[in-house]
Amino acid sequence: MVGYWNLFWTFFKIGLFTFGGGAAMLPMLRSEVVEKNRWATDEELLDYYSIGQCTPGIIAINTATFVGYKLRGVTGAVLTTFGVVAPSVVIITLIASVLQNFMHNPYVSQAFVGIRIVVVALVAEAVVELWKKGVHGRIGLFIFALSLCSLVFFSLSPIAVILIASTTGLVYLKWGRK
Repeated sequence: MVGYWNLFWTFFKIGLFTFGGGAAMLPMLRSEVVEKNRWATDEELLDYYSIGQCTPGIIAINTATFVGYKLRGVTGAVLTTFGVVAPSVVIITLIASVLQNFMHNPYVSQAFVGIRIVVVALVAEAVVELWKKGVHGRIGLFIFALSLCSLVFFSLSPIAVILIASTTGLVYLKWGRK
C-alpha cells in the first residue's frame, strides 16, 4: 500500500523540478512513477498522459490526479494534485514579486535560454521512450504519421487527432486484423 506522504512528496518533487509544462514532466513522471516506485507501467502512464491531454485542465495535473486515484482513490488524487501544484504556486508567487526587477538582466535572460534548451531535450527524450512503448507495427506507424501530419501541417485540435487515431485503431481492430 502506497503511503499518503510518499504520494504527496513524489508529486511535489515532480512539480518542483518540472519546467516547460506537461510534456516536460514526462521524463520525471516516468522515472518516479514507473521506474523508481513501480506504481504504473509505461503503457499505463502513456494512457494517463493521453487522457490527461484530451480532458479539460492542465496535462500535468490531470496525469497526477489519475495516478493518485489509481493508487489511493479520491484521497490519493487530491494529494498528488496538491503535490504537483504546490511548488508552482509558491515559486510563481515568489518570482512574480521580484521578476520585473531582474527581467532585463542579461544573466537572467541567458538562464532562461538555457532552461528552454534543456526542456526541449527532456521532451525529445520522453518522445523517444514513449515511441518505443506506443508505436508498434505498420498500423502504429500509420496512425502516428497521420496524427503528426494532422497536428503539424493542418493544425488540427489535439482532441480531434486523438478521436481520429482511436477510431482508426478501433476500425483496424474490428476489420483490419486477419
